[in-house]
Amino acid sequence: MLPMLFAQLSDVTAQSQKPVYSHAPGKLVEINGKKLWVEEEGKGEPLILLPGGPANSHLTFHPYFTQLSDRFRVIYFDYYGRGQSDYPESYEKITFEGDVEDLEGLRKALGLEQFHLYGFSYGGMVAQAYALKYGAHVKKLILANTLHSAEMWQKNHENINRELSNQFPEEWDQIMEMRNKGIASSDSAMKPLFALHSKIIRFYNPDHAGRLLSEPKSRNDELYYTFAGRDIEFFIGNQVAALPDFRPHLKNLAMPVLIIAGRYDRALYPRYQMEFKKYCPQATFVMMERSGSFSHIEEPETLLNLVREFLNKYD
Repeated sequence: MLPMLFAQLSDVTAQSQKPVYSHAPGKLVEINGKKLWVEEEGKGEPLILLPGGPANSHLTFHPYFTQLSDRFRVIYFDYYGRGQSDYPESYEKITFEGDVEDLEGLRKALGLEQFHLYGFSYGGMVAQAYALKYGAHVKKLILANTLHSAEMWQKNHENINRELSNQFPEEWDQIMEMRNKGIASSDSAMKPLFALHSKIIRFYNPDHAGRLLSEPKSRNDELYYTFAGRDIEFFIGNQVAALPDFRPHLKNLAMPVLIIAGRYDRALYPRYQMEFKKYCPQATFVMMERSGSFSHIEEPETLLNLVREFLNKYD
């Protein structure tokens, strides 16, 4: 009995350990009048990865996507005001449209005529906007654990709150007590209560939350609240509230499209993810059965084999 128990404890420890990683060679690239951080590894057809957040750096993709560098030129990219890229004097200067145009600027700066595009979470919205506007440059499009509208973003927060109130009623009561006093969800007293529960919202296995990487500048909280609104956990605001609704336009995507969702994602939850099948019927839709929001962290081999197969399929 004891050896089995120790084995189980070892498994939990292994599941929660952060993976070893190293950054690919990188440099600052002049794009649309600012310097943005770009890393590259591998040779072959270019594959640009767009991180989520919308306040996160490209670190979210390390070390998993290195596996694709044997066949592809994997390109990691930090948006303006995030990661190792330049920062503006005011975060109000950062817009969704600016992120889309910076991707086009990156394409020009790297001299790419066509490339594969992988957009994760918020990055999937940037990818949708780019593919609809600059579709001739996107050879294949992958949308992973993403959203199709500001409405979906709002619904996801409502579902997160339902999960928190049901699973952690003691903490939820504290949140409601502060909210009744007029305290916004971005307040320093409120944030820790929401942060406590991300592992049950975002992961199939809560122990996998320990695999999330962090380093200086890998997340810009101040930009997040400027971009999304100071009370984002209850009401979307600012840039997020004004995001396009892509649903009427997804049928117009002419390139091959792969859409990936997580069965146990309680933020970007499956009922809404399934709507992509309705509005983008030409796409291949895959539900990752042992993943939450981060398929590349929870099912890396399955996810990367899926991506590899999709990118090779139409060659």
